[in-house]
Amino acid sequence: MSFQYEFPRPALAVDCVIFGLDEGDLKVMLIRRDLPPFEGRWALPGGFVRMDETTDEAARRELREETGLDHVFLEQLYTFSDLQRDPRERVVSVAYYALVRLTNFKVHATTDAAEAVWFKMCETPPLCFDHPLIVETAYDRLKAKVCYQPIGFELLPKNFTLTQLQKMYETVLARPIDKRNFRKKILSMGILQETGEMQSGVAHRAARLYRFNEKKYHTMVKKGFHFEI
Repeated sequence: MSFQYEFPRPALAVDCVIFGLDEGDLKVMLIRRDLPPFEGRWALPGGFVRMDETTDEAARRELREETGLDHVFLEQLYTFSDLQRDPRERVVSVAYYALVRLTNFKVHATTDAAEAVWFKMCETPPLCFDHPLIVETAYDRLKAKVCYQPIGFELLPKNFTLTQLQKMYETVLARPIDKRNFRKKILSMGILQETGEMQSGVAHRAARLYRFNEKKYHTMVKKGFHFEI
């Protein structure tokens, strides 16, 4: 397939910010680059969009190739187009953010990534390109969106306690939440389903396990329900 264009055009890339929740810490996955530029430096998973794929397809492919992750929550974030963002050439990047249940996936670096490692958000190493800005933008989006859409459940195990659910929100939002008001509000929404099971292997009193009823949530949305934390 050949192409002819009258004007010069930028290269198109994708970058992915991957968030996970681990023992009360919000984490972001970074790769150590195995290719120039910035070989050996930490960066976000990503790469160039191929001629036969959409940016969504490119983002999912890069996740698989550089981290081994597949079938995760993935949403387009923002387009970054600073003229100097890549030393190689003029590159426009469509950024995405992903949410991962850490217990469901084993991460491993492949292709052009030497390593794939989870870092606490507060302890991320220096990043190359404009990736610090992309991470900051993704975190701002996550903090805002968990309050009006139930995407936070993507960070939790399938079955969870109310304490785990509250802790997830407190971790993402970086602020405490009143326990009594939170439980009253979240239970009144009618989107949690009791599993009939209890926690196991805990030193304290075992708590009830719940799961997010996604089907009921979507049915309620069609009737005008608005999720709000």
